[in-house]
Amino acid sequence: MPGQGGGRTVPPAEYAPGTVPAPRQPASAVPPPHATAGGADHPGAPAHTDPAHADPEYTPTERDLPVIARGVGPGSTIADLSTAGFADAIEPVPAAAPAHADREGLGPLFVVGDVHGYLDELRSALAEQGLIDAEGNWSAGKARLWFLGDFTDRGPDGIGVIDLVMQLSAQAAAAGGYCKALMGNHELLLIGAKRFGDTPVQSGAGTASFQAAWLLNGGQRTDMERLEDHHVQWMSRLDAMVEEDGHLLLHSDTTAYLEYGDSIEAVNDTVTETLQRGDADECWDLFRKFTKRFAFRDEAGAAAVRELLDTYGGERLVHGHSPIPYLLGEVGAEDADGEDSRPLVSGPHVYADDLAIAMDGGVTMAGKLLVVQFPLRG
Repeated sequence: MPGQGGGRTVPPAEYAPGTVPAPRQPASAVPPPHATAGGADHPGAPAHTDPAHADPEYTPTERDLPVIARGVGPGSTIADLSTAGFADAIEPVPAAAPAHADREGLGPLFVVGDVHGYLDELRSALAEQGLIDAEGNWSAGKARLWFLGDFTDRGPDGIGVIDLVMQLSAQAAAAGGYCKALMGNHELLLIGAKRFGDTPVQSGAGTASFQAAWLLNGGQRTDMERLEDHHVQWMSRLDAMVEEDGHLLLHSDTTAYLEYGDSIEAVNDTVTETLQRGDADECWDLFRKFTKRFAFRDEAGAAAVRELLDTYGGERLVHGHSPIPYLLGEVGAEDADGEDSRPLVSGPHVYADDLAIAMDGGVTMAGKLLVVQFPLRG
C-alpha cells in the first residue's frame, strides 16, 4: 500500500494554471492548430474551496480540478475497428448478479481508475495485468473488469478509450468474463455538451451551459468531432454504482448518491431515467452533484463512507474522481532548484479508517493510470 503522505496540505478544489505540471505527451499525440487549452485561458478560480463541503453556490463551471490538457491532439485509436454494431450487443448488464449466479465460476476482479483519454497508457496497463494481448484484444478469459468512469477530456484520445472499452466488453462476454463501466461525471458532461450545447441551465451561481463547462474542464474538440450517436447511447446506459465481492464501486467520492435512491438499483434507475427524460436543468443538477469530491478525506470521512456502505452494501468503497496526489497533498511542482517534482503514485490510496480506496492515480498530471486486482494484496 502506498504511504499516507506526511505533511499533507489541503488541496484546492480549483486552481490557477501552472500549479501542477503539464501532462505527459504520448508519442501519438499531435497538437492540432485549434487544440483546446482545457481552461488555461481563463483566470484562476478561488483557491482552497472544497466542493465536497461547499455551499449550494458551488458550480463546476469555475474549473474543477485538475484541468491540464494543454495543446494535445488526437492520439492513436483502434485501427479498422467499427464499434457502431457494439451498442446493442453490450448494453450494460444490471449491476446486481442474479441470486442463482454461479459465483464460483467467475474469474478475478480488476478495477480501472480514471483514464481521461490516455489510450496508450490504458493499453499498457491492461496488458501488464494480462487482460489484453499485443493486438489489444481481450485475453483474460472469465476475468471481471470494471472501469470507474471518466474516459474522456484532458487527454488526447477519449473516443479511442470508449471504443476500446466497448470492444473489450463484447470480447470479454464472448469469453465468459465481463468488462463493464460506471458513469463518471465526465460522461455526464460529454453527454450534456453533445445534447444541450450552449443551452442555458440554472446553476447555483446563475446561468451556465454544458458546452462552457465541458471546455473549462478539459473538453477536447477532437473528441466531440468523433463522438457518434452509438457512443452517447452507450454512455447514457451506464450504471452509477455496483457491488462486487464486498466492494462498493462508484466514481465520485461524494455522498450525493444518497439523494438518488436507497438501493443500488434505485440509484442506477434514477440516473438512467434522468438522462432519458432529457431535461437540461435536471441533467445539469445530476452532473453538478456527481462533480463534488473529498467527502471521505477529513475527520468525518469514515462516517460518510459507512453511511454509503450501510445503505448500498459492501465492506469497502472504491472510487475514482479525486486524484490521489490531491488526496495526499503531494501534487507535483517545481522545487527550488527548478527540477520537476512529479507526484509519485505506486498504487491505490486506502484511507478513511481503511474503508475507502481511491483509484485515480492522476494520469493527467503525469501520475499513474491504475489497473488493480481486488481484493488488494499486502
